[in-house]
Amino acid sequence: MQNDLIIVSDYCHNCHIDPSFIALLNEEGLVEIQTEGGERYLLVEQLPELERYTRMYYELAITPEGIDAINNLLDKMESMRNEINMLRAQLNVYERFAFEELEE
Repeated sequence: MQNDLIIVSDYCHNCHIDPSFIALLNEEGLVEIQTEGGERYLLVEQLPELERYTRMYYELAITPEGIDAINNLLDKMESMRNEINMLRAQLNVYERFAFEELEE
């Protein structure tokens, strides 16, 4: 077994999560499950997202479909935030250029 994999059943037992929830997330494409030797594994890099999905599901009673919709909206917001930052940086360059032109 590789160090970057976690056994699904162990994770579910330790975090008091029903394994069917992980299966639902996998069906929605929110987490990737790898199978080796009949054992199901999660990638360690998925843990932050998995913890967020778990809170949404168990604490807020949001369905896996709702979690997927929220995740897509959050991704779009992050993309828009990055675009705004890029545009601000470009605007700063143009403002500096225009200011230098005025000084000459």
